[in-house]
Formats: sequence, C-alpha cells, structure tokens
Amino acid sequence: MKITYYGHSSFLIETQGKNLVIDPFITPNELAKDIDVDSIPADFILVTHGHGDHVADVERIAKRTGATIISNYEIVTWFGQKELSGHPLNHGGKSTFDFGTAKYVNAVHTSSLPDGSNGGDPGGFVIWNEEKSFYIAGDTALTMDMKLIPMTCPKLDFAILPIGDNFTMGYEDAAIAAEFIECDTIIGCHYDTFGYIKIDHEAAKKAFADRGKALILPSIGESMSL
Repeated sequence: MKITYYGHSSFLIETQGKNLVIDPFITPNELAKDIDVDSIPADFILVTHGHGDHVADVERIAKRTGATIISNYEIVTWFGQKELSGHPLNHGGKSTFDFGTAKYVNAVHTSSLPDGSNGGDPGGFVIWNEEKSFYIAGDTALTMDMKLIPMTCPKLDFAILPIGDNFTMGYEDAAIAAEFIECDTIIGCHYDTFGYIKIDHEAAKKAFADRGKALILPSIGESMSL
C-alpha cells in the first residue's frame, strides 16, 4: 500500500490496484504549490465533510478522471447536481467497493459546503481489505466514539488523525485518540497550513512517543509504503 501526502488533509492511497484520493485541497494551498493536481490519478474520492479545505479540488479531479465520490448523502447529492457520480454512506453504514470495505464513522466537527449548502454531519472512514485496515478520522475532536472502532472493525494497521488544534483536536488529544482506536502508527494531518494550526513537530512526536505510538509527519509530495 502506497500513501502520498498532498498537504493539509489530502492524500492519495494506492491499494488493491485502485487510487483513493482523500479530501483534496491542493490548488488553494500555497504549501502544496508544487503538486500538479491534474496529474493525480483517482478511481475514488473520499470526502469526510463539506468544508472548502477538504473539497476544493473534488470537482476538478472527478471530472477529469470519472472517479466515484464517497461521502455522506448530502455531499454526494450536492456533487451529483454537478453530474458527478457518487456513493452515499451514513454513520455506522458500510459498503464494499473494488478497493475493499469502507465504513463511515462519527466525527465531532461542523460541515457546510462552499456555497453554504447543508453538508450533512461530518464523518471519518475505516477502510479494510486484504492489504491493510486503516482509519481516516477527518476533522474531529477527541470523542469516546473512537473506542467503538476496535470493537466493530478489523484491527488497524495505521490511522490518519488531525493534530493541528484550534479547529480539530490537537496532538495531545490525538495521542489519546491513538490509544482509543488501539493503533500504534499514526500519520498526522490538518496542521501547519494556516497560522491557527501551526505546531511544534518535535513536541507532537513526543506526545505520541510518550504513549508508545509513532507519529509520522510526511513532507508534502512525499510517498511512503506501509
């Protein structure tokens, strides 16, 4: 499984021969100016919630690639009005796709679409297949609902958690979240993009290490195999 980081909360995950784009916010992000959004492959685009810093490049990528958008009902319907194909999920529901099973789980945040439309309730995804099991938290506070994940899903190999504070949980709470989800390998996201969410990288890594967890902070454009 190959994972490429595009900055903020944007990732490309290559698994089971499919390309999953997560929350693409690339062209408006000055830190990701060297990423060519028009060269990103996509079979599926997973959207955790409707905020502009998670959906900015969804339409552009989906129109070029024909990718299927997976999100909640409101977001899939909104993009459907733009003649883009999608598969709606809602909290606690799961479905099987070419890349594996995806379950939409709870997140504590807000959600509205760029034009002010209702973005439904925010969420995250737990995805599993023959390669790995992983959790994409989306924007969220620390929540006790995270303890349900190891009770209802296969054991996680890694998780992508927000760590930037202010709009989501900070790295201190995210380290607790890693314990709640019983996952030792965490990839951080939603940090450094704006002044509000700049963090001390070494302090963040120590917060996780103190709990026996590894925090990975990839550079924008960096790929890794897990």
